[in-house]
Amino acid sequence: MMGSLWALALLLIPGALALLLPRLRWIGAAGAVAGAAVGLVACARLLGGAAAESLRVHWSIPGGLLYMELDALGAFFLLPVWIVTALAAVYGVEYLGRHPRAPLAAALFNLLAASMVVVVLSRNALLFLAAWEIMALSSFGLVMLEDEKDSVRAAGWTYLAASQLGTAALLLMFILLGSAAGSLDFDRFSAAGRGGWILALGLIGFGTKAGFIPLHTWLPEAHPAAPSHVSAVMSGVMIKMGIYGLVRLLGLLGPIPAAAGWWFTAIGISSGLLGVIYALAQHDLKRLLAYHSVENIGIIMLGLGVGLLGVRYGLPAMAAAGFAGGLFHVLNHALFKSLLFLGAGSVLHATGTRDLDRLGGLVKTMPVTAAAFLAGALAICGLPPFNGFASEFLVYLGAFHGSTASAQGPVWGGLAVLVALSAIGGLALACFAKAFTVVFLGHAREARPQPARDPGPAMKAPMLLLASLCLAIGLGAPRLFPAFQYILAGRTDAAAQAAALGDARAALGTATGVMAVFVALALLAALWRIRRLAGRPVSQSVTWDCGYAAPAATMQYTGSSMAQPLTEFLDPVLRAERHIEPPAGYFPASASFVSHTPDFFQRFLYRPLTALGARLLAPLRRVQHGNVHLYVLYIALTLLALLAWSLGAR
Repeated sequence: MMGSLWALALLLIPGALALLLPRLRWIGAAGAVAGAAVGLVACARLLGGAAAESLRVHWSIPGGLLYMELDALGAFFLLPVWIVTALAAVYGVEYLGRHPRAPLAAALFNLLAASMVVVVLSRNALLFLAAWEIMALSSFGLVMLEDEKDSVRAAGWTYLAASQLGTAALLLMFILLGSAAGSLDFDRFSAAGRGGWILALGLIGFGTKAGFIPLHTWLPEAHPAAPSHVSAVMSGVMIKMGIYGLVRLLGLLGPIPAAAGWWFTAIGISSGLLGVIYALAQHDLKRLLAYHSVENIGIIMLGLGVGLLGVRYGLPAMAAAGFAGGLFHVLNHALFKSLLFLGAGSVLHATGTRDLDRLGGLVKTMPVTAAAFLAGALAICGLPPFNGFASEFLVYLGAFHGSTASAQGPVWGGLAVLVALSAIGGLALACFAKAFTVVFLGHAREARPQPARDPGPAMKAPMLLLASLCLAIGLGAPRLFPAFQYILAGRTDAAAQAAALGDARAALGTATGVMAVFVALALLAALWRIRRLAGRPVSQSVTWDCGYAAPAATMQYTGSSMAQPLTEFLDPVLRAERHIEPPAGYFPASASFVSHTPDFFQRFLYRPLTALGARLLAPLRRVQHGNVHLYVLYIALTLLALLAWSLGAR
């Protein structure tokens, strides 16, 4: 436990120094890297089979102890926290540069990382909620870093409102758990007979942070507004705290409600499909990536849903593969999504825009960024040999075990997951084909004073390291399976679980072996081609231009035109708004086409509810008149009312 506490100190002390000594721009990042090194050693011990480490200290706050513990499940969720925050901190030093608020950003960044660590370590509800709130407020401050922009302020307040609503649900959930147990320590909780209500509150509270449908609307607003290295941490790591909370809650509930597997599966299908459909229609690169976070949270929920269905119907192979695939995707998504956001940040840093239709041709001048982004795109599409394939393969395997079961329930559940995963994968491939080709291939769509260039080493190194990890984990996934036995301990029968994980490991080992052969052959072919072409003269010529003597960059496909066949087919879901000015006459002076796809849930659910709430609460504005004396009177009357209530209760 001391290793984790030292790691927290290495995060917090340099973070405070970065704020106090603004000239030392690197000190916050140095603390993040040092803390990550210490924290990863502690995680490796637990995932290697060491016993859980705990700390119990009496404190003056009622309801239990200051109770912290690091077990195998917590160590697994801390892996992406330490890896991504360390690399993003290094990236942020160059990305923010001499920004006037860079010292504040460094301090808030380290505070965000430390709060996520404490969330995972907490075993007392009050400590957990305090860390959860610090996580929300520190990330809110980072989102609002450029609050001089109207869009940033709107995104920040949307995120804060969603966070507080989610926290309210968690507060009620912990009150119910604590009242049943007589303590707020996790190991004293008991929810017998009320698991359904507890789980429903947990789905709302933790689901708001995770960002699954329909609690996702803050996500596509906050991620584009935040600095790109902060977006990488929020999307890659912070939203996983919602998944961690749900998984931890499932372990506290005792008998899990029979319908829980169906709830998780339905949430996974809706979030996965709607997330990728909305991503396909986006023109803003970071907004597109934000919707893909919703999609991948859906894939994680599908894995957990398959695991719960396997437990419900007594199918250990289905349960083990589903849980392992869902949890494995937590790590994999953290790596490739943070890589994609860092790549998008590199593009924004070099060009000053996130608009897909203003970019193009960047592979010629930003080859490192293009290669790293391509690796992330292949990983998020679940293509071998990258890590996204390995975790999705396990979810597929669990769903396949369910679809071949004798009972009717898991058959329908397994088939639904197989169909949904196939559709999600196909749409994700189409979306990233659009994103990569429009941004990096072809020609630049706008003239710039200086050509866009790859960033410096502090921004390139984290991208290359994350891309390498995506490839290494994809090829070496079977070696990680022993850790899953410790993480899943107690979820299913130990012997059946070990056998099921052994079978899954063998199947994945065969797949990764084939992938390794193809990678080796591809490398040999590339080396042979380089050697054969060495020394040959290189010339350039135009491509076939359909008879145009002077083709222009505006004749290229845009993001909208590439996705048009799919977006038109999916228009009953997307309900896109299109504004067309067609060409008129033989020699038209202008023509334009603009499309916008509003979020259905924001448009038809949250905005009407917000407007209704504003109308209902408008009369309360009369009590906010600026008179401090009356405000003091309100406080005194409230204290007197509480005193009277307390005396009456006694």
